[in-house]
Amino acid sequence: MLPAILFRQVQRPLSAGALHLGRSTALVHVFGVGGSSFVNCLNRYAAASGFIRISFLDINQRRNWDVAGLRLYTDDKKYSLHNRTIQGRDLLQGVIDKQKVEFIERRNILVDDIREARHLVQERIRKRVGEITEERENIMTIPNMLTIGRAILSPYIGYVIVQGDFNMAMSLLAVAGISDLLDGQIARRWPSQATKAGSFLDPMADKFLIAILVVSLNYGALLPMWLTGIVLSRDIFLLAAGSVIRYISLPPPKTISRYLDITHVTAQLEPTMISKVNTGVQLATIGISLGAPIWNYVDHPALHCLWYMTAATTLAAALSYIVNRQKTYKIIQKKP
Repeated sequence: MLPAILFRQVQRPLSAGALHLGRSTALVHVFGVGGSSFVNCLNRYAAASGFIRISFLDINQRRNWDVAGLRLYTDDKKYSLHNRTIQGRDLLQGVIDKQKVEFIERRNILVDDIREARHLVQERIRKRVGEITEERENIMTIPNMLTIGRAILSPYIGYVIVQGDFNMAMSLLAVAGISDLLDGQIARRWPSQATKAGSFLDPMADKFLIAILVVSLNYGALLPMWLTGIVLSRDIFLLAAGSVIRYISLPPPKTISRYLDITHVTAQLEPTMISKVNTGVQLATIGISLGAPIWNYVDHPALHCLWYMTAATTLAAALSYIVNRQKTYKIIQKKP
């Protein structure tokens, strides 16, 4: 090693006759420089080799050092630096481990929050799906099938009247009337067959049937124009009111598909008593007017009286819906 070589070079002149000189004089003899220059040389070598810098004060305090003592001092300094390096590394590793533990804890907290939020979202979705499922009902019941069949039969009855086949029309009208009576009786006697959609479908089917028949009878000159206008105006008014109620009661999102979905029940209609009477009077008027050419009492005075009575009950029924509008329908509230 270089320090050993330097000190051996220092020792040879001293053993050759320079014992009477001091250590500083010996350093001058060997290097041609003072003791401080020698120390600077050692310091530069120490900086390059990793040894501990040796100050001039250390040399002056330890003038009696020999090579072995200097080596021990240098090793001690090196060992001390190594220990401090290990301590610093351990301290840095401790800080890193602490930061790692804190990061893992924060990560676990964040993961738990995400899982909890996902669980809440799933619960809300399941709750919402359950609410939508509760709002829907099975409309494939016997009363509803009779009602839908009556509505489908209505255009054909009108076509038969226009063609002048009054006997066939009377038979089909009797079938439609019987179906109207049956669906109501079945719904009242067997609650499992009663649906909220039926409370809307049944009156709508009756209005559809009556509207087609009055237009057909007016076309065949069996019903006056003014009565046809009154009946149609009242039905159009009820249809518009029902559309508004449907829109108001439909929960968000208000889409066309949900608006037209009859299985998604949002309101229940409650017809007034005068409206029920008016429906019966209208059907009776249509049936009696349809039978006029069959039994030859066309333009009979009693028939005219029946027309006026029908017009009066129709107007009274429309007025009852306006006066008792808060009692004629009920919006179905979602279960909390």
